[in-house]
Amino acid sequence: DLSTPKVDYKETITSHGDGHYKHKKQSGGHGQYGEAYVKIEPHQRGRGFEFSSEVVGGSIPRNFIPAVEKGCVEGMQAGVVAGFPVVDVHAIVYDGSYHDVDSNEISFKIAGLHAFKEAMQKARPALLEPIMNITVYVPDQYMGDITGDLNHRRGHILTVETADGMQAIKAQVPQAELFKYASELRSITAGRASFEMEFSHYEQVPQHVAQKVVTEAAKKAEQKG
Repeated sequence: DLSTPKVDYKETITSHGDGHYKHKKQSGGHGQYGEAYVKIEPHQRGRGFEFSSEVVGGSIPRNFIPAVEKGCVEGMQAGVVAGFPVVDVHAIVYDGSYHDVDSNEISFKIAGLHAFKEAMQKARPALLEPIMNITVYVPDQYMGDITGDLNHRRGHILTVETADGMQAIKAQVPQAELFKYASELRSITAGRASFEMEFSHYEQVPQHVAQKVVTEAAKKAEQKG
């Protein structure tokens, strides 16, 4: 059973966003109540998630602040673009309200989750894809074919050097464009070229490619549903 490996896409934000949610549930006995205002801002690539509180005057008791953070962390597990994990976001809870009897951890976790999701919708969310460093060792006569093919794969050629009678082309190429590269390189060069690659970094997906990824993710979610 063979299938193309999955690309490890991530989501992030490119702007500031603000969200608010009031969780209120009344059933016999104690109810549930928690309200949170959360703002988010982009973090440096690779910094991960950071959470802080600017709540003043006890509008949310200090012992419930970690529950808001848990809600935000849960919101990071599936982003709003295509349901991929979210990275590099700073979330700040800055206001809210509580009820003396009905407030509890679960109420503030739910409020934090929904406030985070709303903020993310407003913060110009974007898709990120893994970029690979690739070195292709190729005989001279295939240079034009290989550089043209790498450009076609959205690659960015960095350097070309001579190594042991071969040309060594160093480039950065999105992982999504490289899954069948070994067999395609063999067919272009009659088996005379080789390559090596390793992960480099994450980069924002161009809009026209992102649209395809979002559509595919929506189809998969429908099939699961």
